[in-house]
Amino acid sequence: MRHPEFTAMLVPARVYPQIWRLLLGVLLIVFIYVSWTLIVLGAALGVVAAEQGLWGVMPFFQELQVGRFPGSVALLLLTFGGMALGPVLAAAALHFRGPSTLLGPWGDWWRGFVTAFGVVAAVFGVLLALSAMIWPPEANLSLSRWLIWMPLALPLLFLQIAAEELLFRGYLMQQLAARFAARWVWFTLPALAFGLLHWSPEAGRNLPLVLLSAFAFGLVAADLTERTGSLGAAMGFHFANNLLALFIVSIKGTLTGLALYVTPWGLADEGTISLGLAVSIVLVFANWWIIKALLDR
Repeated sequence: MRHPEFTAMLVPARVYPQIWRLLLGVLLIVFIYVSWTLIVLGAALGVVAAEQGLWGVMPFFQELQVGRFPGSVALLLLTFGGMALGPVLAAAALHFRGPSTLLGPWGDWWRGFVTAFGVVAAVFGVLLALSAMIWPPEANLSLSRWLIWMPLALPLLFLQIAAEELLFRGYLMQQLAARFAARWVWFTLPALAFGLLHWSPEAGRNLPLVLLSAFAFGLVAADLTERTGSLGAAMGFHFANNLLALFIVSIKGTLTGLALYVTPWGLADEGTISLGLAVSIVLVFANWWIIKALLDR
């Protein structure tokens, strides 16, 4: 039984629900994402080559993979512009849907975003503060440099989370739900694809926990989208989570360029990091329970 808010959200998607349109839409999204990424990286590469010559090209690409500096992380976040644009254009070209039909009603979107952001920021913020008392993180960026970057970094972070939500909970979940009645198809498959997107060989033996954590979030985001009939709550949850993980305390060896602090351990280290990942999975569902309780009032 689907929530009535989600049923109303699916009305535009049901006009042209054919699977061939969805498959073409996915191909279009991939094309736009790859093209946008090549344009962004090509432009950055041109600047580097002009300033440092061809000798600066290889270090530039190596730094992009590591993400130790603010500029490299900002550039990687900018590449998500193609992922954000892709679902909007695919929905318009193949299903004749406007961007607002992917997001849901503005009032519901805003209420869900603010509620989820506040809950997640509070719960994970308290957890970070408590863990810092037991395992003090290492300083990374100076506060002054961090503040200088935030006016650019925050919109780019919103672009990144909006892109993923528009693709997985917007376009894919909604069009699959318009075509298939089976819940495991439209609810679970986009969450599974979202989880696999976070595949990171650098995680070592912690990789299953990394994937399970992303999959758990995908399920929670799907439920919040169905429950509210908008992407607001999923985007608020996603934004708060990534804000803390990328800009406040990042795991050493990941994208740390814009983080105030980094953990003393890397993602592949077992023990404390493994425990932290397991706890984060539990907290994903704890946050979900609080958010849905507040939104259902």
